Amino acid sequence: MSVGYACNMKERNMVDILMEERNCLEKFLMTSEQGNENIPQIRIDNGIPTLYVHNKPFFCLSGEIHNSSSSSLAYMEKHVWPALKELHLNTAIVPLSWECLEPEEGQFDFSLADGLIRQAREANIHIVFLWFGLWKNAESMYVPAWMKKDTATYFRAEKVSGEKLNTISPLCDKAIEKDMLAFAALMKHIREIDKDQSTVIVMQVENEIGLLGTPCDYSPAARELFSREIPSEMSEIYNTVGTWKEAFGINAEEYFMAYHFSKAVEKIASAGRKEYPLPCYANAWLKQYPWYAGSYPSGGPVPDVQKIWRKMAPSLFTFAPDIYVSYVANVMDEYASPENPLFIPEVRKDAVAASYCLYAFGQHNAICFSPFGIEELVLPPEAIDKPPMEVMIALNIDPSAFDITGSKDLLRDTYDLMNDLKPIYLQYRGTEHLQTYIRKGEVDYGAYLRFQEYDLAISYAPRMTAKPLAAGMIFELTPNRFLITGMMSTLEFKVKAGENLKVEYLRLEEGKTVNGKWERGRILNGDEKMSLRLGDKPSCIMVELYKY
Repeated sequence: MSVGYACNMKERNMVDILMEERNCLEKFLMTSEQGNENIPQIRIDNGIPTLYVHNKPFFCLSGEIHNSSSSSLAYMEKHVWPALKELHLNTAIVPLSWECLEPEEGQFDFSLADGLIRQAREANIHIVFLWFGLWKNAESMYVPAWMKKDTATYFRAEKVSGEKLNTISPLCDKAIEKDMLAFAALMKHIREIDKDQSTVIVMQVENEIGLLGTPCDYSPAARELFSREIPSEMSEIYNTVGTWKEAFGINAEEYFMAYHFSKAVEKIASAGRKEYPLPCYANAWLKQYPWYAGSYPSGGPVPDVQKIWRKMAPSLFTFAPDIYVSYVANVMDEYASPENPLFIPEVRKDAVAASYCLYAFGQHNAICFSPFGIEELVLPPEAIDKPPMEVMIALNIDPSAFDITGSKDLLRDTYDLMNDLKPIYLQYRGTEHLQTYIRKGEVDYGAYLRFQEYDLAISYAPRMTAKPLAAGMIFELTPNRFLITGMMSTLEFKVKAGENLKVEYLRLEEGKTVNGKWERGRILNGDEKMSLRLGDKPSCIMVELYKY
């Protein structure tokens, strides 16, 4: 076989895989829609996967609350819902743990779920529930006490030394069956009490799945399966055969865990969606330094193994990143694709979150944007209980991610801005007439955007503590008229190369959009037009240009 022919075969195999992944998403969407028009669902709008609630496009301007907050309705009533209303959120991402749902085996207590839904309705906020079932942050910390104590029946994953982890093995069928029953019971109950209101709009199945401290489960059950021929599904994905080690070499352990975790999650998610077909997703602890499986949860839905997850867990509409690193925009770029809609359930909550919100929706048509520990944004910065520095170092978390100085007002104003822009955003997203920019690093000084009649040079303000990053969205309303929204930027319109002309403003206005209509404030045709600047708060400018 010639090298060229081998390359063409490889390219065709890759095209086939991408087409299959796209078809899986479309199949999921069609299945979601059939006969369930009033249930929250993911639809395709002009090629863009979009969450619909009450038959209208809905964008989750959200925040995820702390893990333990939702375990007490009284705590939520006093400390959380007032904070969320103050931030102008339309959605809260709220944990719901198995240990609270099924404290006694086979006996379900829905009082906490009922109370959270009732409180959310009173606050006029939707809910994305996080199902803390078998796995949370690569451990089994939220399973019921009766399961925790029965380690013989519900066996743990093991390191190669035989040390047992605090993680129930994904090969433990009896544990998966129990999780399936509990999740299905929860979904059935939510449908019974919430189908008409659609307070609950999306479900996350488990949380940051995988194994820490080992690349693979070495329990007896896992060792036996690892020595066998790979399953037919893996042969189809990778066009290979053999044992796991023969087929995948250095990647064998992580692929093995991805296969078994995704297979388990599919059983749980599909059981729940049979009762109530809400959109479901899984989230990922990022693959990051020092980059080997087990330093991040091995088997979780990071990009390297998403085609395994997509094949084995078709009930999930996307795989979502939890982002606390300094290079947030790069992670968005990595996770967003036509077959993987961008859904961000957890992101840093410092001032730069406002900038990343604009980038998520403007550049990647995000379904959700949600800083973590959102209820803390209304507190004084010195009152925040930050993770110990050694924990942040161990988990590769950028400490500045928890500095909330300035975050409250910036995020609230950005969410208000996105609400105001919604009609225009829906009209222009996914087209060449909406372009987005963001400062991605210390040596990223600006952007150069090209539109039909004009080019636009953008200079970024330096990175400053407790300030947003340079970011913005540019709407080309007509070839000569632009709606500009963003922050921390200086902009200069230019004629096209080869045009012996100059650019000047016909109108330069500050203002805002209301229900898709422009409402101008001051006309800035005086000294202000000498430099077109966006300050440290999200703002809007309407520009009309001419050439002479």
